[in-house]
Amino acid sequence: MAARFRGLALTFDDILLEPSASSVIPSEVKVSTNLTKKIKLNVPLISAAMDTVTESSMAISMAKMGGIGVIHRNLTIDDQAGQVRKVKRSESGVITDPITLSPQATLEEANMLMSEHNISGIPVVNDHRLKGIVTERDLRLETNLSKKVEEVMTKSQVITTKVGTTLPQAEKILKKYKIEKLPVVDKKGQLKGLITWKDLSKIKMYPAASKDENGRFLVAAAIGVGNDMLQRSTALVAAGVDILIVDTSHAHHKNILKAVPLLRKAFPNKELIVGNVATASATAALIKLGADAVKVGIGSGSICTTRDVAAVGVPQFTAILECSKAAKNSRVPMIADGGIVFPADIVKALAAGASSVMLGSLLAGTDEAPGDIIISSDGRRYKKYRGMGSYEAIKVRGNDRYFQKEVPEGVSGKVPYKGSVSGVVKKLVASLRTAMGYYGANEIHDLCNTQYWQITGAGMKESHPHTVITDADEETFH
Repeated sequence: MAARFRGLALTFDDILLEPSASSVIPSEVKVSTNLTKKIKLNVPLISAAMDTVTESSMAISMAKMGGIGVIHRNLTIDDQAGQVRKVKRSESGVITDPITLSPQATLEEANMLMSEHNISGIPVVNDHRLKGIVTERDLRLETNLSKKVEEVMTKSQVITTKVGTTLPQAEKILKKYKIEKLPVVDKKGQLKGLITWKDLSKIKMYPAASKDENGRFLVAAAIGVGNDMLQRSTALVAAGVDILIVDTSHAHHKNILKAVPLLRKAFPNKELIVGNVATASATAALIKLGADAVKVGIGSGSICTTRDVAAVGVPQFTAILECSKAAKNSRVPMIADGGIVFPADIVKALAAGASSVMLGSLLAGTDEAPGDIIISSDGRRYKKYRGMGSYEAIKVRGNDRYFQKEVPEGVSGKVPYKGSVSGVVKKLVASLRTAMGYYGANEIHDLCNTQYWQITGAGMKESHPHTVITDADEETFH
């Protein structure tokens, strides 16, 4: 039987949104959104689970800006869990599981821990009871690193506070005693947490940061459905991950449909995002199994060759339209993953029905993305960017994302260096706010009411700078 024609499908470049009557001021719009049914973001941006995009540094910066990062899984289980822990420990109102030392630990161990976690002091405990605190100042003049911590730590007059102390109360104590760290102890003297001046300062610097109920940065992590699925997930949950993301090229597959209920049962209180899909039927199937959000996009990424290899996929604008229709009644959010090259593509994805967007190439060239800066012979700066289906990435991970590894479904390349990710995110959010002003959208979900036009090739050409020679160095997003 011949293949059946499903109809016309549209990419982001195929359409333009129609401006509407508006009384909206861009600076006043709300750009917060639901990432999952339970978790909200203050900006609708997610850094992709790619090994040239997101590790702890990127995830921390994305959370500071109000988005979230997804730690990639081209790591050992221990290393990926370690990346999650770095994010959760990086800033917190109250650090509920502070790093500690025993009185018998050596100064060398104390130095190593401070260096590894970039901290300036460590509580010293014995059988969970606080015995003192050792700081960089205590170690500064010591040359004998084999000494025991108890020999140099501050033992008496350690200022502590009780469980339940609010952050404003803690700030007053820190100021009063001119200290940087405030251990939280219970009635038995057992250490229950730590409040630091550094963390309190950061909270004021990033008021829109994405945080959990304990004031720690939100972070997600990717998992596969291979033999280590439950082991990896268990380690990530123990490390404090907020969201598990089933990361696969084709989520409408029996392996994934079997895995979702297992994960749902094993981690009933953990948010679960599943992807990727490109059809309404796939979306409905995942929602029925308990997905808290569904990730949309097959073959649309700039480094993806799935469509070349397998002739499969749905152009991204149409894919989001179709998948969001299936999710409408259940209110399960859609995440647009792939095909986003320009700031305008973010707006189009949200107008098609996505609640948030996942970014790869737009963030890959930033300081926070893994990898070193590459300087070309003409002095231009780049960073490496590769698809998770590329031969290089598959060699590291194995074949549980693409079900095979004989034929790569991605390429390796490079993207222009862009500086700090905070600068990129600020520009993307500013572009979104500007767009919402044109369409009269006070909130992101109002964009779904926007009308759109299909445009011709000439219309697409007209939509971008033309008939001029531009300075490539100024084309931040091209």
